[in-house]
Amino acid sequence: MTMLSNQFANAVRPKSRLCLIGGGAIGRRVAGFVADRLSLSIELVAVAERPDNATKPWWTSQVRLLADPGELAEVRPDIVLEAASPQAVGFWGDAALACARKFIVCSVSALADDDLRMALKERAGASGSQLVVPHGALGGLHALSAASLLPLKSVTHTIRKPPAAWRNTPAETEINLTALSEAATLFEGCARDAARFYPANANAVVLSSLAGTGLDNTFVRLIADPDVTQNIHEVAACGAFGELSFRIANEPMQANPKTSDMTALSLVRLLESETMTLVV
Repeated sequence: MTMLSNQFANAVRPKSRLCLIGGGAIGRRVAGFVADRLSLSIELVAVAERPDNATKPWWTSQVRLLADPGELAEVRPDIVLEAASPQAVGFWGDAALACARKFIVCSVSALADDDLRMALKERAGASGSQLVVPHGALGGLHALSAASLLPLKSVTHTIRKPPAAWRNTPAETEINLTALSEAATLFEGCARDAARFYPANANAVVLSSLAGTGLDNTFVRLIADPDVTQNIHEVAACGAFGELSFRIANEPMQANPKTSDMTALSLVRLLESETMTLVV
């Protein structure tokens, strides 16, 4: 082994400092995986929450509670991971990109706001940081993103979820979700409107839009179906590359049926790729 090889072999990377925005179901799931799988490479140093929220039992004594974006620079994060709400993206985003090398956005429906998306991209460019959108519930999104390098003719994204997942949404004013006996279409239209009316349920349509034909040219269909127990996504696209379609049926997260465990798993995998010797 050469001297240079020995230097690389003996090198020990410092732990990446992670700040979570949001201490809810997804944040707790990610923190658990970080503690179990990534403790040698990633350290949870802070959680950003609303000022009225107290520390959670699953936080270690080293975790600092943040309530104001101005406090982010004090904890010197390498990665800031948002798993709270679209509003949190706007509140914390600029400060996160100013002091961390990566700002990972889980509530991607926030980026349907053109002004906010452009402002965050500009801040990332000025700071030399990255605004990262994980693929969340959409495991096949790499193919669509690659296909978009050539002209795309159409992208359609259908989301089918159990009626309970649509509670506390505009769907309740249109149909009786508890008495639904067959599948009902709740929405048909562009991704921008789907994200506006159903920000928690249709978060993933912003992902497929940003990867493909954009918010105004991606056709979305939202369905409440009493015959399914999973959160199902079907994406189809055609264009100069050819045709693609994929379907993924995710188990709902027990603590929050509007989302799926795959959302948290994709975040963990993204964090793992920071230090893995083989990234797939």
